[in-house]
Amino acid sequence: MSSHWLLSPPRVHGLQLPLHGASALLEKLGRGNSHAVAEDLLHLLGRQVPLAQCAIFTFRGQGSPQLVGLGDRARTHGLALISQDYVTRFYPLDGSQRVMQAEQASARHTSASPVRVLLHRQRSTDVQHPDYRAVCYELPRLVERLSILGPQEGGRWLSVNLYRGEEHGLFDDAAIATIEAYAPLIVQAMRLHYAAQTLQDDLAGLVLARLQQRFAGLTQRDLDVVRGVLEGLSTPALAERLGLTHESARTYLKRVYRKLGLAGQRELFALLMAPQA
Repeated sequence: MSSHWLLSPPRVHGLQLPLHGASALLEKLGRGNSHAVAEDLLHLLGRQVPLAQCAIFTFRGQGSPQLVGLGDRARTHGLALISQDYVTRFYPLDGSQRVMQAEQASARHTSASPVRVLLHRQRSTDVQHPDYRAVCYELPRLVERLSILGPQEGGRWLSVNLYRGEEHGLFDDAAIATIEAYAPLIVQAMRLHYAAQTLQDDLAGLVLARLQQRFAGLTQRDLDVVRGVLEGLSTPALAERLGLTHESARTYLKRVYRKLGLAGQRELFALLMAPQA
């Protein structure tokens, strides 16, 4: 099989989609914790195909990708750092990057049909750059990645990357056929999730900018706390995002309320939604 190919009608029929797992995934689309979406996707697919990790990115042109979510089946606690290395150092070396750029250029310069969903596989042995191979494959003990590449509006691409560990071996034909059958659902769900997240981030940014104008004494950490509240994060989730203990997160939240002269979350929402003074 080629290293990349166009998604065609599924070769596998009669797959049973676990309703509980699918519902859990759909409930998280567009919410604050994108890693929970990636974890649920990894769990859902893992019922059919053994997988080690999942990493979701968006790409635009040759610029550095944006991380959307990570899922890890308890292999290493370093996936976030590995992904950061990929975003800042290694993405230009990725074979899927070249595939997306070539498809986009072809659609722009010919009368061909708009680009559709593609799949790209990259084994650890395909990666020639030693640091890229060591950090993204050898360190987490991965042997292969299968990427589902879906075009988005504005020249963006969505990349859902599924990884096999050393204990799983390479993707065989049956595993690839199963992922191909799930691919349309995966792409549509992640498109919805990313669109909702983008809208949420834009709205949150506008609200926070207005809040900062009205309360010039707010620090960046204060605004990060308010953003977490806007996204519906619990205190433990807020503490994890900010790198704080649970008690410190509660203290920061109380301090923000005091600066704003508010009693709690309900009054915060009322303040944020109030007409500009």
